[in-house]
Amino acid sequence: QVQLAESGGGLVQTGGSLRLSCVASTGTFNYYHLGWFRQTPGKEREFVAGWHLGTSTIVYADSAKGRFTISRDYDKNTLYLQMNQLKPEDTAVYYCAADRKWASMSTETASAVNHWGQGTLVTVSS
Repeated sequence: QVQLAESGGGLVQTGGSLRLSCVASTGTFNYYHLGWFRQTPGKEREFVAGWHLGTSTIVYADSAKGRFTISRDYDKNTLYLQMNQLKPEDTAVYYCAADRKWASMSTETASAVNHWGQGTLVTVSS
């Protein structure tokens, strides 16, 4: 089992940057595909970026391409999401996700993800 804890959210102006972190407080990332999702009230949880366990393939949602970067530090057992050029529509609670199935890393299959962090709120002011 792995337990996830996000940090790094906050209030930022349009065009600003934030870096989110997700640490495995117990367990290790080494057996899981990893990802970032986000959610706003009344909407489904939306896939943002994913990291494939075996190939280290990285996938981004169209909304994140060119602005967000997912990375990981193996020694620190930490996953990151660097977010640049932030827009008001990026405002959401951001969640770290870990699952043994790569197919879970999508908006349509988010309900299948087995491990979630508690979320961190990102607010982008206009």
